[in-house]
Amino acid sequence: MQLRKATRKKAKIRLGLSAVSGGGKTYSSILIAKGLCGDLSKVAIIDTENGSADLYAHLGDYNVLPLTAPFSPERYIEAIRACEAAGMEVIIIDSISHEWDGKGGCLEIVEQLGGKYQDWAKVTPRHQAFLEAILHSSSHIITTVRRKQDYEMVKDGNRIKIEKGGLKEITREGFEYELTINLELDTNHNATASKDRTNLFMGKPAFVPSEKTGEIIAQWCEQGEEQFNVIKPGSDWYQKVDTCGSHKELVELYQKNKAEVDTNPLLQQLIANRRNQLNGKTLSAA
Repeated sequence: MQLRKATRKKAKIRLGLSAVSGGGKTYSSILIAKGLCGDLSKVAIIDTENGSADLYAHLGDYNVLPLTAPFSPERYIEAIRACEAAGMEVIIIDSISHEWDGKGGCLEIVEQLGGKYQDWAKVTPRHQAFLEAILHSSSHIITTVRRKQDYEMVKDGNRIKIEKGGLKEITREGFEYELTINLELDTNHNATASKDRTNLFMGKPAFVPSEKTGEIIAQWCEQGEEQFNVIKPGSDWYQKVDTCGSHKELVELYQKNKAEVDTNPLLQQLIANRRNQLNGKTLSAA
């Protein structure tokens, strides 16, 4: 065994989109996929939603792989492998809900085995293999998942009341923690991040996903160790930003390098941090 320094390697995104019916999961995933690879002919949609992927054919020449029941984990894996073999750079799985709660999905398989707790010992490894196929794919993966109203039993004195809870994703609990980014869409197609290892969207205002979203994610995926060195203390960019002693100088630096900064979230964050530092100096002086 040998310790080593952590380094940032190039990555393939694992992005989840969840929404109630009509939240724009399919449309948003296609736009993001186009931004990710720049060529819809390199995008494949595994369509479990009765042909919903074909509704947006006007957006470009993407590929569709229809998947019908039974929605077993193995059939999803087979579909993912077929897309990889075809050289697809982005695979959209629309949606994963059927693998869990569809005809032939995990919940139905358990019921067919007898519905006992011990029957999960046979089904859980099959579901885990489905997750592994997503996590270790050679392609970018975008998954969509349905959300529905959840209900809770609440004790009220001697009575039990049924109350509405939050919106619950229709897949096995904890799926979003396997993802790099999980975005929740509302009925106006606005997205907020519930999980974000990239720090591109977490804590930011809601936004409507677009091709630009995919481009920003692609930039993050391509930032290997060498590109991360650009903002380390002592680097050229770090010194440029650190020597800006006023908001005016910071704005001038940005304007001179606008094209580069607008496509690099790390540089954007570096400039934002310096702006906050300057704000603090101004407040202290006052």
